[in-house]
Amino acid sequence: MSAAAPSAHRARARQAVLVEPGRLDLRDYSPPAPGPGEILIEVRCALSCGTDLKTWRRGHPLWKLPTPFGHEFAGVVAEVGAGVSAFRPGDEVMAAPTAPCGACFYCARGQENLCESAVGRMLLGAYADFLTIPAHIVARNTFVKPAHLPFEEAALLEPLSCVVHAQDMARPASHETVLIIGAGAFGLLHLLVLKAAGVRDIAVAGRGADRLRWAGELGASRVIDARGADATAEVAKLGGGFGPDLVIECTGQVKGWEDALARVRRGGRVAFFGGCPPGTALSVDTRRMHYDNLTLLAPFHYRPRDVQRAYQMLSEGRLGAGAIINARRRLSELAQVFALLESGAVLKCAVIP
Repeated sequence: MSAAAPSAHRARARQAVLVEPGRLDLRDYSPPAPGPGEILIEVRCALSCGTDLKTWRRGHPLWKLPTPFGHEFAGVVAEVGAGVSAFRPGDEVMAAPTAPCGACFYCARGQENLCESAVGRMLLGAYADFLTIPAHIVARNTFVKPAHLPFEEAALLEPLSCVVHAQDMARPASHETVLIIGAGAFGLLHLLVLKAAGVRDIAVAGRGADRLRWAGELGASRVIDARGADATAEVAKLGGGFGPDLVIECTGQVKGWEDALARVRRGGRVAFFGGCPPGTALSVDTRRMHYDNLTLLAPFHYRPRDVQRAYQMLSEGRLGAGAIINARRRLSELAQVFALLESGAVLKCAVIP
């Protein structure tokens, strides 16, 4: 099957569209044949994401509504456009939903995560039967899925790339004590990557009995109920009473950022991983910042080398990242997915067309 011989079953496709905050429509959709450099995939799995949940609640400053929805995915190539030689129909593939231009100011400095062509041209529409992957993503951030890797785990390529980028900036060492604030999907993905890197002393502070239990099951050295009366005292015991060497903030709330800054030891590092709502601000005690010699980091998005590393980690099959996917729904049940996410009963949900 190729662009010259288009598939008839495309005409019976569905695609989820976010019409306005809180309202999703599942619409009939007939994707066009892929253009030059593009590939059309049959989606086998799309994953829910914290960004999707925030967008479902209140919209997104970069995405004009109505918009196709979903951006974490894996699938099977249905058709290829002219000039595509790396993939062919029937290939099982995984991809990140953005790719940089490779030529701008930021790309020239190895900061492809800041390229306006990356997030600015983010591929949306993974909650669907079919998805067209644009040529620039096919060329840079699309890969053949190893046969042993489940589609669900392959769809974690994008969030894992974000975590890889953050930890590349934060440089955790095996002897250090790390505190993760936030026991959601990203917090637990950070936990798994830290463990794979040989870090042994990892504490997770979060809310909700289920999430804290999941953190313990995935290998956290200790779990701390962030709402507990003794949470501050428990964190103060970390690092032999000096505090954590590295704090990774994964709540995306200003209170979480404030807690991260307050908990890190003298000479330590904070990675503000969770993005806060627009218009919010963080107050920093400049005396402590200076005399305690703190390093504050704000990792954003990912670079092609982070995607390559994430792909390698998933391909090796030792990360066990699929464990954070703890619910599954059909595409026709997509509204239920966001109800589950709102309740906090699910970390990540696999949406299976």
